[in-house]
Amino acid sequence: MRRNLVLCLALLFWGFTTLYADISAEKLAEQLSGEFAKVAEEVSPAVVSIVSVKIIQAPAGGTMPFEEPFFDDLKRFFGDDFFKFFTPSPRKGRKYQQRGLGSGVIVSPDGVILTNNHVVGEADKIKVTLYDGREFKAEVKGKDPKTDLAVIKIKGKNLPYARLGDSDKIKVGEIVLAIGNPFGLKSTVTQGIISAKGRSDVGIATYENFIQTDAAINPGNSGGPLVNLKGEVIGINTAIFTRSGGYMGVGFAIPINMAKSVMKQLMEKGRVIRGWLGVVIQPLTEELAESFGIKGKKGVLIGDVMKGSPAAKAGLKRGDIIIKFAGKKVDTPSALQEKVASTAPGTRVKIDILRKGRPLTLSVKIAEMPKERAEAREKKVEEELGMRVGELTPELASKLGYEGEKGVLVLEVFPGSIAELAGLARGDLIKEINDKKIDNLEDYRRIIGKLLKSKAPIRLLVKRGEYTFFTVIKVE
Repeated sequence: MRRNLVLCLALLFWGFTTLYADISAEKLAEQLSGEFAKVAEEVSPAVVSIVSVKIIQAPAGGTMPFEEPFFDDLKRFFGDDFFKFFTPSPRKGRKYQQRGLGSGVIVSPDGVILTNNHVVGEADKIKVTLYDGREFKAEVKGKDPKTDLAVIKIKGKNLPYARLGDSDKIKVGEIVLAIGNPFGLKSTVTQGIISAKGRSDVGIATYENFIQTDAAINPGNSGGPLVNLKGEVIGINTAIFTRSGGYMGVGFAIPINMAKSVMKQLMEKGRVIRGWLGVVIQPLTEELAESFGIKGKKGVLIGDVMKGSPAAKAGLKRGDIIIKFAGKKVDTPSALQEKVASTAPGTRVKIDILRKGRPLTLSVKIAEMPKERAEAREKKVEEELGMRVGELTPELASKLGYEGEKGVLVLEVFPGSIAELAGLARGDLIKEINDKKIDNLEDYRRIIGKLLKSKAPIRLLVKRGEYTFFTVIKVE
């Protein structure tokens, strides 16, 4: 009898606890759902649709630009980013409109909008549509292709705007919402988590420190906000990893702290001023680490030091391994590059290195990056050869079947150029120039620069898919 009573009481207790647990779980789900709805309701009015328009003139021969490799290096990530083309009959001299669609987020009541550089690009006209349907013409206040950020502005007062958070405080696993206009579908909200942070070497921008998320991001989401459950913008949605052109569970957002820094400079100066160290750097592979007698160590290897640079003045040498920059560990070239670039010129910082296995700390005064000269040289090379190249990152090598290869990747070939006449095409890998191996972009620039000055024929060893071939570019 007593035994049965105990059993009954136990069953009754189990029933109450199970019912209470079910009620608690249901309430928790309702509360979480309510938080999602609250954040979406708060932030959505600040998210805008951006339509960019560029006027294009059809070239001789009737070849239209949409048949050429515009942004093809980005399409692998953006899935075409919902570019729409309205093209009349392709007659020489005929003008037509190239349209692009993306998103943006208002960050101040007077109409300052953060978006991606690839959304506004070289647009002749930009139209912004607000959540409530109002339309505005927008003015570009500044663009920064190296981070793929842009700031535009519309004329208005007391406009809805989003609060900016602190991306340094985010944690992997944290719940986030992505808001934007995928495929032109206004004010779409998707939910996910932060899958990873500090992603670099993705091959999208020069300076990469991406937040990775599985919140669904699709073509048209670019430029929209990634938001935490406090309703704060913690990132600007930039790209997707895709093989189909659509969502595959991996998206990338620019950390809002990086965006805030870039936005401030664009608004105040119209350009971004970056720090410069003056070293040629490369990853410290396991094999290289062993050869330097520092097995198990992480850092960035200095391949060369530029004459007269801050690095040279501070005493850095070829073969030094940078372990820390300004007290923070650096494991990859992109991490070091981002930290140096974000350091204000004139700032003196400490750099911890290993030299022949021995630790050493040096003090260096960061200078301003001489980007005007570098960009002018790069543009001249592009114009003379008629093609644009970029680094072969591990991610791009994997996607294109170039694993284990070295060289530079052809990103774009301009119509009617000598590069096109030589048979080069986007996706080609340049492995050698006049029998000299090309390991990276620095090699390519150095060798091409000398050959262009001498006007000598340029013989390239090119890999396309599984095959390699030679071709010659003749510079007049």
